[in-house]
Amino acid sequence: MSVDDPVEWARYAEEDWNVAASLMRRKHPPSTAICFHAQQSAEKYLKALLLASKVNFPKTHDLAALNSLCEQHGILTGFSPQLLTLLTDHAVAARYPGQEPTLEEARQSLEIAKSVRKFVRKWLGMK
Repeated sequence: MSVDDPVEWARYAEEDWNVAASLMRRKHPPSTAICFHAQQSAEKYLKALLLASKVNFPKTHDLAALNSLCEQHGILTGFSPQLLTLLTDHAVAARYPGQEPTLEEARQSLEIAKSVRKFVRKWLGMK
């Protein structure tokens, strides 16, 4: 695997997406894991987008910062920075006891990740 291959990044992003989506279908969906994998999927998809455009990016999990970098390089995603920040925050909070996201927050995280996934896959010419 080449760390500079956007298709490989998209493949890893899709794996996180599949985990998050399948967890949501459980009888008792684990909101913590859903938020984490939704954020990871969106992060890897945004990084794939940047790689495809030959844009270097910092080591960060901040989706709004990655999206801003996309827009600075002419990739107009239209994503809400507030929603991306929400997804980033849910994923970070989900990693520690006492701040477990609600099922509704998990659903929202999945929807945000879904919009990132759809945009990037279309932009990369993937089905």
